[in-house]
Amino acid sequence: MPTLDRQNDVFILDLGDGENRFHPDWIASVNAALDEVEKAPNPSALVTAATGKFFSNGLDLAWLGVNGDQYDAYVISVHDLFARFLALPVVTVAALQGHTFAAGAMLSLAHDFRVMRADRGFWCLPEADIGIPFTRAMSALIQARLSPATAHESMVTARRYSGSDAAAAAIVDRAVGEDEVRSAAIEIAAAQAGKAGSVLGTIKARMYAPALELLRDTDNPLA
Repeated sequence: MPTLDRQNDVFILDLGDGENRFHPDWIASVNAALDEVEKAPNPSALVTAATGKFFSNGLDLAWLGVNGDQYDAYVISVHDLFARFLALPVVTVAALQGHTFAAGAMLSLAHDFRVMRADRGFWCLPEADIGIPFTRAMSALIQARLSPATAHESMVTARRYSGSDAAAAAIVDRAVGEDEVRSAAIEIAAAQAGKAGSVLGTIKARMYAPALELLRDTDNPLA
């Protein structure tokens, strides 16, 4: 399960060492960590990392398979998590040490910056291959954070981007060696920790208002 630690001004949220799929209990644990980050005195910043082969493999399809009656509520909770990260009043950096797929890739886009391992692991939106359409809210998040050309390619072709390819497409900000992923993310976050606060939260809320409106729409989550 996710754990939260702190290194000077930088909170480090470790999502876990498995596939880090979005199980309801996992989502609740991440939200509890974000509650702590939001309540902490400034300066502060957040690095979201993981341990092992995966950063996150996305939605918990196995759980959904036996809990189909909770599908709408589940999607609402996923959208809400994306919205929280997107508008969090601290600078956020995703440290992508492993595979980052589907909702895991969208979660990375909800961060302000991304650092990815250059030599192994892929960033991918596989929905076109697995037959699951993006919700309007998910589409809005992706298109708000990527260039039109990259959003089109990643969403329509389900391309798997290596770290170097992701950096070239500006999906991630840096592609570095395995041992540098987390430290580089912490370096970026620490340099921006002084910006934490309500002004930063307002800037983000206004910058991403259209995407946030859709992500927070609880009446039509599957539209």
